[in-house]
This record gives sequence, C-alpha cells and structure tokens, in this order.
Amino acid sequence: MKISPTGDADADLLSDIQENEQLFKRVFLNCSDVSFREITTDGQVRLLLIYVANMVNSEELNTNILKPLFYEGLPQGLDSVNSISQMLEQSRFSVLHIMTSSNVSGIVECVLRGHVAILVDGESSAIVADVTNFESRTIGEPSEEATLRGSRESFTELLTTNTTMMRRIFATPDLKMEQLTLGKYTKTEIVIAYLEGVVDLSVLDEVRKRVKRIRIDGILESGYIEESIEDTHFSPFPQILNSERPDVVAAGLLEGKVAILTNGTPIALIVPMTFWAGLQAPDDYFERFLFVTLNRWIRYMFVLISVFLPSIYIALTDFNPEMVPAKLMLSIAALREKAPFPTVIEVFMMEFVFEALREAGIRLPRQIGPLVSIVGALVIGEAAVRAGIISAPIVIIVPAAGISSFVIPRYSFSFPMRILRFPMLILAGLFGLFGIAIGIIAILIHLIHLQPFGTPYLSPVAPLKKGKLKDVLMRWPHKLTRKSEPVPEADNP
Repeated sequence: MKISPTGDADADLLSDIQENEQLFKRVFLNCSDVSFREITTDGQVRLLLIYVANMVNSEELNTNILKPLFYEGLPQGLDSVNSISQMLEQSRFSVLHIMTSSNVSGIVECVLRGHVAILVDGESSAIVADVTNFESRTIGEPSEEATLRGSRESFTELLTTNTTMMRRIFATPDLKMEQLTLGKYTKTEIVIAYLEGVVDLSVLDEVRKRVKRIRIDGILESGYIEESIEDTHFSPFPQILNSERPDVVAAGLLEGKVAILTNGTPIALIVPMTFWAGLQAPDDYFERFLFVTLNRWIRYMFVLISVFLPSIYIALTDFNPEMVPAKLMLSIAALREKAPFPTVIEVFMMEFVFEALREAGIRLPRQIGPLVSIVGALVIGEAAVRAGIISAPIVIIVPAAGISSFVIPRYSFSFPMRILRFPMLILAGLFGLFGIAIGIIAILIHLIHLQPFGTPYLSPVAPLKKGKLKDVLMRWPHKLTRKSEPVPEADNP
C-alpha cells in the first residue's frame, strides 16, 4: 500500500484494525475535528469509529449504531468473512442510508461529508452510515427576487433541501436529477435537473459536456460554474440565468431548459438564457395578462432610456441643437452658460458619482445604506449645481437614466445596461447622433452573434418565430398559449 507524503491512501482496507487506524490517522493528520473512537463490544470485538464531531447527529449515532453493537453484537462472531454484510442484511442498524466500503479514499470522502465509518477488527470492509446533522438556514423569502403574488419560498444553501423543493413541485419521475462532484479540494456536489421528454436534448448534452470539463480547485458558489461553462467571457450580457426561487427554476424546466443546483449556495443556474428572459419578471405569469403586457412595454421603454438617454442628451445639445425645441434649448443654454466643463465631461462625472452611490448603498448595512445613497445623491447634486461645477439638466438626466435601470427585474441583467451607457457616451461625445447609430448597430450585431448553448440570444425575434412572439411583445392568457391534456370524465355510478 502506497501512502503519499500528505497521508493520502488510495488503497483498500486491511484486516488488522490497528494498521487501519494508523493509516487513517496519517490521512487525517492535523485534522483536529476528526474523532477516532475505539470501543469493545461484549463479545470482546474491537471496533473503531471515525467521524467529524460537529457534523454527525450524536443522538442518532448512540441510539441507532452504538446500542445495537453493544446489545446485539456481531452475527456469528468473526468466523464468517461476510459478518459485516450479514449485519446489514439483518437490519441491525436503524439508519436510512448505510453501506459497506473497502476503499480508503471513498471512506475518507464519506467521513468528511458527515458520515461515520465503523471499522471492525479482522474485517477488510467498513460500515459507512449517514448520520449527518448540518446546521442550515431555514427556508425563507427571496431577498433579491421580491414577489407580489406567488411563492414566498427561496432556495437555501443545502443541496438536499433544494432538490426536495423541486421534487415537491414536480410530482413525476420525469424530473431527472443527475449528481456530480466538482472541485479538487471542496468536492462540491451539484445537480443537473431537467424534465425528460421536455428538455432540449442538444442543450442537455452540451451542459453535461461543459460541466464535466470543469477543472478547478474549489467551487464556493454557482458563479464559479457559470463562468466555467458560459460561451464567451467578454460579453457584457449574461448568458446564464440565475435565480433563488424554486418556481422560477420550475418554469424554466417546463420550457425545456436545464437547471444546475449547487451545494452551498441558494442561487440556481438556468440554461440557456435569452435576451427577453432578462426582461421578464416572475410575477408576469401570476398577474392578469393585460396588466402584465402594459408593464412589459413600460419596462422595454425604460431599458432604452437607461442606456441611451445621457448619450442622446449629449448628441442633441452639442451636435444637433436644431432638433430640440427652441424654448427648451434656450433654457438649457442659459443653465449651461457658466458650466466649466463640456457636456460629455459633466455627464461622465455624474455617472461615476451615481454608480459610486449605488455601490455604497449595496455595501453599507441595510439600515443605513438606502439613506446614505438617497441623501448623498441629493446633497452632492445640489452642491455641485450651486458651486457651478455641473449644470442643472445633468442632475435630471443622469439620475433618470440610473433609476430607469431599476425597472429591470433581473439584477444581473441591469449590469450590461449600466456598462453600455459609458461607450455610448463616448460615441455621442465624438460623433453625435451618428455615433449613437454606430453603437446601436454594434450592440445588435453582438446580440445576433451571441448563441449561448446553441440558442440564439434574441430568439424568437431573431431568428423570427412567430408562434413564440406571444410571450415577448405581450403576455397572452395561459389558456391561449399552453396546451393541456383533456380531463377525463368521471365514470357514472
């Protein structure tokens, strides 16, 4: 048996319990949280229990494992080579998940996941019982995806809880969950979930392929997986949708998408993502369709305002003032008369200040964060105008564009709108409306060429699929968009 300098052993157990104990102690060298407990049964059989003290349920360990060993003993002593398997067959232990293993590395991994390993003197196999007892956060309301109508549940950091929530929604064996382990050191468990018969098989195969290619030391959050499997890292637009709500993930699975659940994070990934999915809120499917349709058009309009309003203001005031009503242009010119900087510099200064205040509001404690950002914006804007550093219209234009980005329901989808605002400012400052046209063309070309997991990003608009436009431009009633099987008539008594 070969043991590396770090104590790792990739071999099988021996029949001598002392040698096995020394082997595991070398493997767990300087691991103070790993406990070794040696006991002797009434039949004078030596046993060794290996477990992580704070990860096991001590009551279940004592009641369901130790007591049967002391009071019932091992079957037929140690004369039979199959004594451990006989114990399992006779159901000596009242533990739901229990198995035998002779591989050292496999036993080590189970112990580090909260299982207890029971080694018997004279046996080359160990009993591994699942008696885990993790402290986990209770199921609460979504913090980032607030809802007015719909489920109030959000995922937790425990993978088993998240998969249970998905199974509770889909009471069908067609919900498949494939489990993998990623990370050289963290050994993070992930689950690829999909609906058999509904999922796009080409997308599913591509997800499997990309996930299995991940080679990384550790997975601490689903964002590690997102960056590892996305098509391009240099696009400002997110290519994978993330959500902390089980109903949002369930809706994605019903559309033939694939979900990735990661242990240790409440954020699930949904692939593939389209441009329009980033502008759709979960509440869109819970409210009346006329109200939702109006909200969507308002949302689309304010997204355009968020990206293009500052650059259009620069282009019109500096390059094409004849396109602005005369009275309005005279008012703007009077207010800008004492401004020391060009319009584009003023807008850049206010944009950076606004982004700094937004970031401060997020990072500060929740009790004072909103207060600081709001008061800071008012004080800084008013002081800057009074000091003559910037003109008054800028204080209206920049906050209007910034606030418009808050109507985007997906927080990650607001990032590209904020990023694109700056290159559009540069183009407008250099070329006016012609520069804005160049920017719009460049954005459209990029979006058309973006195909996450083989799905066009602008689908179903480009390429055009008329049948699916009902869920883009407006939200039609479920009765007109979803096909359901007829309900069978009850038999007459």
